[in-house]
Amino acid sequence: MKFQNNNQPDPKRRAALKALGLGAAVGAGALASSGGTLTAEQRQKHHGEETFEDHWHSFFQQHYQRMSEEEIEVVLERLERKYKAIYGVEVKVENEQPLEGVVFGYALNISKCKGYRECVKGCTTENNQSKDPDLEYIRVLELEKGTMNLETADHYYGDGETKVPQPGKFYLPVQCHHCENPPCVKACPVKATWKEPDGIVVVDYNWCIGCRMCANACPYWARKFNWHEPKLPVEQVNPETHYLGNRPRFQGVMEKCTFCIQRTRNGQMPACQEACPTGARVFGNLLDPDSEIRYVLENKNVFRLKEELNTEPKFWYYSD
Repeated sequence: MKFQNNNQPDPKRRAALKALGLGAAVGAGALASSGGTLTAEQRQKHHGEETFEDHWHSFFQQHYQRMSEEEIEVVLERLERKYKAIYGVEVKVENEQPLEGVVFGYALNISKCKGYRECVKGCTTENNQSKDPDLEYIRVLELEKGTMNLETADHYYGDGETKVPQPGKFYLPVQCHHCENPPCVKACPVKATWKEPDGIVVVDYNWCIGCRMCANACPYWARKFNWHEPKLPVEQVNPETHYLGNRPRFQGVMEKCTFCIQRTRNGQMPACQEACPTGARVFGNLLDPDSEIRYVLENKNVFRLKEELNTEPKFWYYSD
């Protein structure tokens, strides 16, 4: 639900900001003309055609849930200008809303998962995650068969050349479980994270203060913090983004899996599901009795991690 904000800026103040913005744009133009076409690194440093007005309004941007539809449209346009200035790419920032009668859920067949980590690669490619340092939403754990101690599992198995699966091992991918009772949401002191009607737990990156309380509260290691300015090569930018999803982030904020909100709200599968070479991943609408995930939940012996915490995760595991 969006809350209407009827406070309109003073016309004189708005005019002054526009004048300042024009001056900033002229300065950026002088910078560009003095040294020819800006490189990607220079664009990232000087923000290209971004104006002072854009910076100003970004600083005072309201919480996503309190903005009107018109205010959100203005924000989306501002972000698109910003990303064009930084990367030189036409990045589209969408704002698809939850679909009626849809609550998303995931199931993973651990007997099919072989530890290839293709899901990790698909996720990082789709979601504009930092490549240096690497920031990954999915963590694949290697465990001894017959055990289930997540604390002693190997999070960093293999050296890139070691063949998987290894004898006597099994593999357990872990990511955001989009809990029905998410402890991360309760822990956030500024309400920068919340659960949407379709079950996706999201973050308003512009409202996040980077306190990392949500990461402390999450029992699944699903929250990631940008300790450094994310580095995303221009040629790897995914231009199809969502405000609450895979739009490029910045230093000092938390981010996480969003069930590929930019895809799933458009009828597509998450990138990790499509990337899995063994068919271990099942994603769908929990409210659809004819969906594959409902079949799994009703016909397989499923379990969830750390159920004793009563987080009610919408991420199940099973085996054949």
